[in-house]
Amino acid sequence: MSTQADHGHELVPRPEQTPDALRAALAVVAPGRLPEMQQTKEEAFAKALEWQSLSPVRSWALAWARDIEIARRPDLAARHSRAKNTLEHEDADVARDALRELSAVLDEAMKAVHA
Repeated sequence: MSTQADHGHELVPRPEQTPDALRAALAVVAPGRLPEMQQTKEEAFAKALEWQSLSPVRSWALAWARDIEIARRPDLAARHSRAKNTLEHEDADVARDALRELSAVLDEAMKAVHA
């Protein structure tokens, strides 16, 4: 678990990477995404059975942990939103900077959930 001292204000503590913990955190930080989470979970478990591998389930948990990390931290959420909103800017340099910022936000969130 992280602490508020790590990144300033956080909406919820960093959840464990289990389906129930991820769902509970998402219900607080982005409840509108719960149907998407359920759909992708079902797809991941179906692939796991088909492939006889836990890899799709691990990927699902990691992707949602990353997205929850962004949503639970207002600093990252604001950067993520600004970058996404600027990706299709008419100025190619602005759009390129937005892509770099989006990549940096995703990398920071992924590093946090791997820590």
